[in-house]
Amino acid sequence: MNTSLFSKTPAVTVLNNRGLTILNVAYHRHPESPDVTTELITRHQYDTRGFLTQSADPRLAGAGLANFTYRTDLRGNVLRKQGADNGTTVSLNDVAGRPFMTVSNIGTTDNGTDDRHQAVTRTWQYEDTSLAGRPLSITEQVNGGAARITERFVYAGNTDAEKALNLAGQLVSHYDTAGLVQTDSIALTGVPLSVTRRLLKNADNADTVADWQGENAAAWNSLLDSDALITRTTADTTGSVLTTTDAQGNMQRMAYDVAGLLSGSWLMLKGGSEKVIVASLTYSAAGQKLREEHGNGVITTYSYEPETQRLNGIKTERPAGHAAGLKILQDLRYEYDPVGNVLKVTNDAEETRFWRNQKVVPENTYAYDSLYQLISATGREMANAGQQGCGLPPLTAPLPADSSTYTNYTRTYTYDTAGNLTQISHRAPATNNNYTTKITISNRSNRGVLSTLTENPAAVDALFTTGGQQKQLQPGQSLTWTPRNKLLKVTPIVRSGDADDSEIYRYDAGSLRILKVSRQKTGGSMQTQRVQYLPGLELRTTKTGDTQTESLQVIIAGDTGQIRLLHRENGDDQMRWSYDNLIGSSGLELDGEGNIISMEEYYPYGGTAVWTARSVAEAEYKTVRYSGRERDATGLYYYGYRYYQPWAGRWLSADPAGIMDGLNLFRMVRNNPLRFFDTNGLAPSEGKSQQTLGRPHIKAAKSLAAEQLSAAEKFLNNASNNDVALDIYKTFFGQHMEAEKLGLWKTQINNVSEGINKLDARKNVRYSPQKITESGEKSEAVAAEADITAFQHEGKIHINAYTHVLDKVKKNESLGVDHLAHILIHEMSHLRLGTDDNAYIGVMQHEGYHDLNAMLALLEPEKRQTGRGEPEETDKQRRARGSQDAVRNADSFTTATRYLAYTAKNADFYRHFAGQKKTFKPGSPSLITSPRWK
Repeated sequence: MNTSLFSKTPAVTVLNNRGLTILNVAYHRHPESPDVTTELITRHQYDTRGFLTQSADPRLAGAGLANFTYRTDLRGNVLRKQGADNGTTVSLNDVAGRPFMTVSNIGTTDNGTDDRHQAVTRTWQYEDTSLAGRPLSITEQVNGGAARITERFVYAGNTDAEKALNLAGQLVSHYDTAGLVQTDSIALTGVPLSVTRRLLKNADNADTVADWQGENAAAWNSLLDSDALITRTTADTTGSVLTTTDAQGNMQRMAYDVAGLLSGSWLMLKGGSEKVIVASLTYSAAGQKLREEHGNGVITTYSYEPETQRLNGIKTERPAGHAAGLKILQDLRYEYDPVGNVLKVTNDAEETRFWRNQKVVPENTYAYDSLYQLISATGREMANAGQQGCGLPPLTAPLPADSSTYTNYTRTYTYDTAGNLTQISHRAPATNNNYTTKITISNRSNRGVLSTLTENPAAVDALFTTGGQQKQLQPGQSLTWTPRNKLLKVTPIVRSGDADDSEIYRYDAGSLRILKVSRQKTGGSMQTQRVQYLPGLELRTTKTGDTQTESLQVIIAGDTGQIRLLHRENGDDQMRWSYDNLIGSSGLELDGEGNIISMEEYYPYGGTAVWTARSVAEAEYKTVRYSGRERDATGLYYYGYRYYQPWAGRWLSADPAGIMDGLNLFRMVRNNPLRFFDTNGLAPSEGKSQQTLGRPHIKAAKSLAAEQLSAAEKFLNNASNNDVALDIYKTFFGQHMEAEKLGLWKTQINNVSEGINKLDARKNVRYSPQKITESGEKSEAVAAEADITAFQHEGKIHINAYTHVLDKVKKNESLGVDHLAHILIHEMSHLRLGTDDNAYIGVMQHEGYHDLNAMLALLEPEKRQTGRGEPEETDKQRRARGSQDAVRNADSFTTATRYLAYTAKNADFYRHFAGQKKTFKPGSPSLITSPRWK
């Protein structure tokens, strides 16, 4: 590679005299014009209080427009956010920092006023302040429509029976947008042990909506389907799942090594015998996978670069002595540039072929511009591939045995200054498969569509809802969205006087898809395919007319769900093992004997380049493909929070997480689809190996954080502890605080605890070795970081976890898991309570000691300077101002709450704490001790 392209192209951050970022400067250089450098400036503006009011990317700033504008309250909480990509949202929280009301999907008229004809108002209702302040319901109203209660929350009481199931005070019945989720028992660690799902009646109909009116649970239950599907779980004392029994009675069993990493798994069908899924797993000292042996006898080994620990090899083989014979099935080799961009991928298990005077090597090469955006790629494709669209290329079956199947291709990619992919140029000279895909980008936002929909930038925004959801997939194919901006229905074929072809979807309260129904006219009858998604299980049925022609259970196993058992009532079962690449794309499928079922290769942004299988019938049952995601009949990939268009390299809707991954809400994985992949449609992660490294740390921190929050809440529930609790509260928030504040504190702890319990270390965490800036530069973190962001107030949590720092903290004897738990609670308080970062705890290099100077100094701020003629600030006013800063401070809340937990666990802690307080003076080097949580 030519390193001169990247010379003198730093990422520059310009600060004003208050230390606020006002400019982000990046330097763009392309290999085709290395002497031309374009300066790209992202601009930020602030109000007099230092709160962000506007951000504009280089493209929109040049047109005098902004990507986002903000209005905040006096504390800096965003009240109104206007986005060029996703419309305007108004949000109000209550005094406890909980969401109270949002109005979303507000558009803007040509004269700049609000257009509310698509606006959706959502309000939250809570328990009385004398109770725990838990949410009771959510009401939703589309402009001009009737208000609907879309969610209801029902909690267990305090009976002996409920206590025996660890349900006391817990959410046990959640009536949501899809039906009912009922929790029947919970482990002490917070793991649900028995969960029942019931769908709404007539859930297959897109017009069926949830509305839980009244206060009668019997009336709510009358709206539900009679099928109650129960998933049961057992877990160990750390919260690791030992067994799961799905809704059809099939049981999976897991085992772990001493580090808490998966070491083996087994599956037993209902009424059958146990089968080995994963026979063994071994890891490096850093927690990276080294070797994995599956139940089909196939072994996968992983290798890493010694200095960077980047994954550089994945080898899958049938070993000597295997019943099907020794064979290397896949041998992927990765080469990187110094910053981690993938330059070459070679599959040494495949042979070099020759056809039409070309040498077809089983390798892919990649090149990048100075912003690390992919600009060109080479590889091989099927000779009959044709132009990429929403369909798959023709299947080659059986598996090819000659060289005429493959040909070389080259792709080039073009982007605008905001990072929008605007053109994909494809060339395959041997087959004359040459074409260009163009994307038209709006002149007022980052919304974009294929040029087949419009070539006029001014017409693009009309093809989106006000919330940033695309309204047409292809010409004539309409898209319908829910009030929560989730894809509801795709209509690929419209028939006059006859039923349309369609695919509809239904989601739970957390935006997880739990139902898909596809209807397609074949011949003279309508074929209906239905999929219901449950934990570890998919229930798939097919009907032709009113006659059911297939009933299939797809049992999902393995640490990342890469193993699927197709179980039919007639016993014609098939186990399918999927073997993937660096970003999780399923490239190789093997059966229970280790023989090849299918092989698939992908273009960089998705789309299938090579598609071959041993039979057409088996190929039809492959559903998980690019990036380990499910491909729908529409050609869209379902990622969780969004759908992805691989033929355009763009998301179908604006990012519900907002600017977590930058100002462009439609850009896919920072235009670097080889280095990054997306786990849920919100933001990219870097490399699968980082998940293996970071997940155990997050799981351990979550378990400890949940335990400490529970202990603190129980301590506050006992009125005899009020004096001690109030003393701790006054220490961190001001001596004038009264006992009534303890009720609010308990509500806040419950709120944060709920967020911690919802955190999934696999699904909700984006793992990277270290922080990456917008331009791709690495930012060395000086402390463990885990940024948590709320999206659309849907209760879901997302974390950016930097694995090299997490590992460093975990191994530090003075910090360890205890400090990682502190970080999780701290960051969760930002999300759930709207806290700020005004001061941090000082963690000393002595086990169990905290330096509280910075936090306690908040209570004694410097006297505020006043202007001529203005009254001087009194000491009372000064301390009140300091107390307000402390109450809003994330580390003050976190430390005070954890000190409650320490006291609950060991009364000697409080006695020592109270004794040290007597001699503690702000500004002194005195330390407050906190024994490690044993």
